[in-house]
Amino acid sequence: MSKQLVAVAPRQAELLHYEDRPIAANEIKVKVNYASPKHGSELADFRGETPFLNDQYDPEWQLFLPRDPGEELGVKFGEWNLGNQWVGTVTEAGSEVTDYAVGDMVCSYGGIRETHIIKAVDNYRLYKMKPGMSWKNAVCYDPAQFALGAIRDGHVRPGDRVAVIGLGAIGQIAAQLAKKLGASYVAVIDPIEARRDVALRDGADAAFDSMNCDVGLELKKATNKQGVDVIIETSANVHALQDSLRGLAYGGTIAYAGWAKEFKGGLNLGREAHFNNAKIVFSRAGSEPNPDYPRWNRKRIEEVCWEMLSSGYINCEHIVSPVVSFEESAEAYCEVVDRRPELSIKLGITF
Repeated sequence: MSKQLVAVAPRQAELLHYEDRPIAANEIKVKVNYASPKHGSELADFRGETPFLNDQYDPEWQLFLPRDPGEELGVKFGEWNLGNQWVGTVTEAGSEVTDYAVGDMVCSYGGIRETHIIKAVDNYRLYKMKPGMSWKNAVCYDPAQFALGAIRDGHVRPGDRVAVIGLGAIGQIAAQLAKKLGASYVAVIDPIEARRDVALRDGADAAFDSMNCDVGLELKKATNKQGVDVIIETSANVHALQDSLRGLAYGGTIAYAGWAKEFKGGLNLGREAHFNNAKIVFSRAGSEPNPDYPRWNRKRIEEVCWEMLSSGYINCEHIVSPVVSFEESAEAYCEVVDRRPELSIKLGITF
């Protein structure tokens, strides 16, 4: 029997056995070679901190509302297959499948497990790997979408001064995109030195340790007291939002891309926010309709990101780190994703 990485309880992961069913005529079976989890929303679920645990977002009311009595909780510990993206080799193809063949390398969404059975007819989220494409770029498909969404929602333009706060995969990719789009100055902010070093290596102009400096003041110093035009805030930390309001230029924009929890204190809107006419835009690439609908939607963002990743326009070689074997994945998930996030940017798994 094959194995998969399962959240058996809040903050506990184990490799458990599963058995594959026969494939349908419109499906393929894939032997997974590489995989990666999410470090943001997936981690909130893993810790049992997600608002989806007891509530659900009602798209009609556009509100979080309590689940009906007796309804299953949003996270099913003991069954939930952890993980977000995988790259693998097609080993079986159904009779109706024409776009994929045995031996093809493909990438899609799904948990960390040894095999996947996936619909392969009219499935635009099942991508064929281009020759020479890095698997590390492929498993950054999801964070790239939220990075691009934040860049677009922040209206970053050539010549702008930009700061990116929070250097997980989304922040790292957002910093790369800002620089490639012609930003004249890109500062990155994170308390973890290794993450700052990767962003500098990938093109950022300056880096600040948010635990050891006044980030807002440093951004003003670096821009002749003006502040930066756009801040991409991905950390969802309350102090990072206060720093953003201090370091933003008058009339500038904060694209708030992190998934925040309830702030218990530390945010004061009676200081720079009140005087500097800051604009805060809440950015989530997955929310429809897109702010630029009908020209843009989630599918267009996905397609653009895949092209950027498959062409090498975005470089994720240093972002997927560390890389561990599948046999080590349960312990690695608990250690470097949950308990000690300073040891990782985005965990990679090899099979």
